[in-house]
Amino acid sequence: MKQRKAEAILRDPGRYAHHDRIFLNNPVVMQGMGLAPLVVLATSGKNALMLAVAVALLLTPSRVLSFGLSKLVPLQEHAGEEELRAKLLPRGLIYCGTASVVYLAVYPVLERLFGVGLLTLGIYLPLLVVEPLLIYRYARVQETLRKAVSKGVRVTVGYAVILLLVGCIREWLAAGTVFGLPVTANTILLPLASMPAGGFILLGVLCAVWRALAARYKAFLTNEARNQVIVNHQKEQKEAGGEL
Repeated sequence: MKQRKAEAILRDPGRYAHHDRIFLNNPVVMQGMGLAPLVVLATSGKNALMLAVAVALLLTPSRVLSFGLSKLVPLQEHAGEEELRAKLLPRGLIYCGTASVVYLAVYPVLERLFGVGLLTLGIYLPLLVVEPLLIYRYARVQETLRKAVSKGVRVTVGYAVILLLVGCIREWLAAGTVFGLPVTANTILLPLASMPAGGFILLGVLCAVWRALAARYKAFLTNEARNQVIVNHQKEQKEAGGEL
């Protein structure tokens, strides 16, 4: 572990974990975002892949476009009630509107990639334009372009990981296959997994295990960072003593 990373972890472990949108602060596991399409539609590896590609094409571009347009209605940090009443509605419309425009541009690409299979996503695909996963920034202070791109990519990857994991597990439990390939095709372990109720149960178990592992990993990182700083400090003291 590098010294700079170790110092950043010790300075504020929560802030360091906040930037890790894949494991330590996954948008689904830690914030409950994107649950509807995940639970209802991610019943197979193919469905999960289609959703993951759709989110990948929608999230970062719409976030970047919203970054530019939301400057027309800037929101200050610790805004008062009057300012929130005046600005939240237009900012919300800007974020949903930009997501809708990006969706119109992205849909022909998705149709070309997946053909009629895209129809299995039904109304939940266009509903992504009002999904908090894409538009939750409308009530936050203005972010920089670099942060919009960086955070958009990290959130996309974190959501895609959960989508593919849940989709493949549900397909295996309900049909004995993964991406249509037989794994335990002669043994159906949990038919309920193909239904939204089974999706909620599986996601709840997954989130519980994920959070426990994330907490242990966060404690491990903090301990490793502390040891690294101590070792580097001792090395610097020895080098200073040698020079004297």
